[in-house]
Amino acid sequence: MKNGNLITAEALKEQGLTYVFGIMGHPVIDLALTMQSVGMQYLGFRNEQAACYAAQAYGYLTRKPAVVLCVSGPGLLHVIGGMANAQVNCWPVLVLGGSCPEDHEGIGGFQEWPQVEASRPYCKYAARPPSAALIPLHVEKAVRLATYGRPGAAYLDLSATLLKQNVDESKIAKVLPCPPAPLSYPDAKLIERAANLLIKAKKPLVIVGKGAAYGRAEDQVRELIYSTDVPFLPTPMGKGVVPDTDERCVSSARTYALQHSDVILLLGARLNWMLHFGRPPRFQNDVKVIQIDLCAEELHNSVPSAVAIQSDIAPATEYLANALRSRKWHVNRNHPWWKELVAKTEQNKQSVHQMSMDTSVPLNYYTVFKHIQDVLPKDCIICSEGANTMDIGRTILLNNLPRHRLDAGTFGTMGVGLGFAIAAALYCKDNAPKKRVICVEGDSAFGFSGMEIETMFRYKLPVIIIIVNNNGIYGGFDQETFKQIQASGDPTQVTPPFSLTANIHYEKLMEMFDKKGYFCTTVEDIQQALKLSFKVFDGPSLINIMINPQADRKTQQFNWLTESKL
Repeated sequence: MKNGNLITAEALKEQGLTYVFGIMGHPVIDLALTMQSVGMQYLGFRNEQAACYAAQAYGYLTRKPAVVLCVSGPGLLHVIGGMANAQVNCWPVLVLGGSCPEDHEGIGGFQEWPQVEASRPYCKYAARPPSAALIPLHVEKAVRLATYGRPGAAYLDLSATLLKQNVDESKIAKVLPCPPAPLSYPDAKLIERAANLLIKAKKPLVIVGKGAAYGRAEDQVRELIYSTDVPFLPTPMGKGVVPDTDERCVSSARTYALQHSDVILLLGARLNWMLHFGRPPRFQNDVKVIQIDLCAEELHNSVPSAVAIQSDIAPATEYLANALRSRKWHVNRNHPWWKELVAKTEQNKQSVHQMSMDTSVPLNYYTVFKHIQDVLPKDCIICSEGANTMDIGRTILLNNLPRHRLDAGTFGTMGVGLGFAIAAALYCKDNAPKKRVICVEGDSAFGFSGMEIETMFRYKLPVIIIIVNNNGIYGGFDQETFKQIQASGDPTQVTPPFSLTANIHYEKLMEMFDKKGYFCTTVEDIQQALKLSFKVFDGPSLINIMINPQADRKTQQFNWLTESKL
C-alpha cells in the first residue's frame, strides 16, 4: 500500500523533476518530507511568491519545470502572482497546492478556497486528481502541458483527503516519463518568401527574443547573423543569444534602428509593449515583418506580418540562413544603412560614456554600472529588477552568453529578483560551479522579497546582491530633504508616493548572519566591495550603493512605454 504523499513524490521523481521550492504547512507537511525521502531536493522559502519565481526561472534555464509546493488558501493565493508571471513570460512551472479535506468543503473548512477554479486563468492546466491512484497520470500531463508548445504554468490540487488515501500498489496508474517537447519545423515555401523579402530590403533588422534563448537557438541565430552581417537587436532576455559585444549589435541605436528599418525579422520576440506594438511612431507605417514563433496564436498579433512562420526558432533560423547563404546575400558594411547605424551608435555611446565618467558624489546610474561592468566575469548570470536600475542596467551590463540575463520580463513584475537569483545559483551549482550570479536590484524592488537573503544563507548560495539605492521608486530625496518633508505635516499627506526612507543601510541585513555587508558612496567603495564579494562562495554578499536620488536615464526621444496607436 502507498499513500497519496508517496505516490505524488514518486510520480514527480519519475518525471525527472529535481527541485521543489515552497513553504510547508498543513496539509503538505508529510509531502515535503516524503519528497526529500525519495531523493528530491527541497528549498524552503520565506514567501510563496518568491518560491514560484525561483521555480519558473529554473524551468527557463533548464526547460524542465521545478515544483512549487504551497499550503491551502492564502498559500496558493500568494503563488498565483508567480503563476501569472510564468504564464505571461512563457516559462514552465508545476504548482502543487494542498487543500482542505474534501469532507470539510462547503461547510467552512480551514483555508477552504476554490483553488482549481482560482488557478485556471493563470495556467495551462489545472486539475484535482480524483483519486490517489491517478496522481501519476495527472503529474505527467501537468509536466507535458507546462513544457509542450508555448511553455507555462500547470496546477495540481492535492486535498488532505487525497494525500492520506492509501492505495494498493497494483492499482496505481503506470505512466512513462514525459518525452522532450517535439520540434516544429517550418514550411519551406515560407522560408523562401522570408529570404526573398530580406534580399530586397534596404534597411533590414533582426530582433532576437527570449524565445530564441529558451529554444536553444543560439548556434543557428549566430550563424545567420555572422554569415549575413545583418544588424540585430536583442530584447532584454534575448541578450547573449548573439553576444552583446558583437559589432553587429545595434542596441546603442535601438530607437533609430526600429524607426528606420523597412524589413524586420522577429526571432522568438513578440510585438507587445516591449517592442512598442510594432506600430508608429516607433516603427515605419509600411515596415514589413517576418515573424518566426513557436506559438501559432502569436502570429499576426498587433500588426499583420508579411511572412508568418510557425516553427521552433532553431530549425527555422537554420533553414533561413541556408537559403540566404545559397544566394550569397549579406549586408555590406559599407552599405548606407550600416553607416547610419554606426554613426548613431557612436553618438549614443559617447553620451553614455560621458555620464559614466562623472565620479562626483552622489553617483549616477551610468557611473555605477560602468564600474560594475568593468569587473564582472564575462560568463556571469545577471538577474535584475527595478525601474531605472533594470532599464539602464541592461544597456551597460552586457551578456555574451544566452540565458544569462533574468529580469522583470514581459509582465514587468517587481519582486522576482532574489527568487530568480536563487534559481540561477542552483543551476550554476549543478552545471558550472565557478560561474557567478549577480543580482542587481533597485531599493524598492529589493523590498519585495528581501528576506529571501536568509534562504540564500540557509542553502549556501553565493549570490552577489547589489542594491542601487536612490531612496525611492523611480527616485526619492536626499536625507535632509526627506527629513524636512516629514517634519512639515502628517507623513501620509506630505510624503510623496514615490519616496522611501532616505539612506537605508540595507547592507546591515548581513549582520543578522554574522557577516559584513558593504555601504558604497564612491567608485573606490564599489570596486573594493566587489573585489571582496567575489571571494565569497559559501553564501550571499550584499552591496548597498547610494546614488543621487534624482539621477535619471539619459534624455530619450520617446517615452519608454509607447502608447498603442490604433
